[in-house]
Amino acid sequence: MSEDDASPLPEKRSWLERLSHAFSGEPQSREDLLEILRDARSNRLIESDTLGMLEGALGVSTMTVADVMVPRAQMVSLPVEAPLLELMRRVVESGHSRFPVHGDDRDQVLGILLAKDLLRGIVADNAVQDVRELLRPAVLVPDSKRLNVLLREFRASRNHMAIVVDEHGGVAGLVTIEDVLEEIVGEIDDEHDDAHDASAGIAAEADGRFVVEALTPIDEFNERFGADFPDDEFDTIGGLVVAGIGHLPEPGEEFESGRFHFTVLDADQRRVHSLRVNIHAAGV
Repeated sequence: MSEDDASPLPEKRSWLERLSHAFSGEPQSREDLLEILRDARSNRLIESDTLGMLEGALGVSTMTVADVMVPRAQMVSLPVEAPLLELMRRVVESGHSRFPVHGDDRDQVLGILLAKDLLRGIVADNAVQDVRELLRPAVLVPDSKRLNVLLREFRASRNHMAIVVDEHGGVAGLVTIEDVLEEIVGEIDDEHDDAHDASAGIAAEADGRFVVEALTPIDEFNERFGADFPDDEFDTIGGLVVAGIGHLPEPGEEFESGRFHFTVLDADQRRVHSLRVNIHAAGV
């Protein structure tokens, strides 16, 4: 075979490139791209979790810090004049690792205290006497900043927390890199978070219906209601319902399978949170 006859091997394309070429034309908008991704999930080219992360990654470019921040009223901040042992007590009780430290006014954020820095400062041979010696600079961001921009800044600076300020310069809340990542990958639990209690994820209503958390494992749903939904493809009842509906549903959308009627109660642009379940009598 001559060199002229030899054809170069085609470059290996990503699944998204192959999928895009399977459709006529290129996506012209975010909605077109999302439709392609959802079709890929329907055709089992990608998993539901993958679709959720891709939708979340696209969504962060349209969201602002104000959408995900911890509001000022829910912030755990520490007064700079508190004794070090009192600060340690508050740190242990909260379970967090980073804390804004403020002066007389909560709008006067003096810096960020890391729990590990406080511990080292207390147990060191030349223990610090003033928490000001342990503070790291506070990063301030406007509540209007786009999440994708903030994530890029977090990665570049290796910073994990920022103080959110409003248009008047007052403290509106705080945001962490975890808050941003959860918009992409879903809720992140750590060793300090309470373990999920599946039994608490199913609540009976007075009219005989049930409210069920979407994260309830299918095997536990089956055991509770005497159902026989397979769990080889989906782990949770929410995943089964999303697949049955055929797309990520909005609140109010419904799905019926056998004697079970599901209504989506709570959902956002990334996932379903809870369902209402109505169980028909056998044979009805």
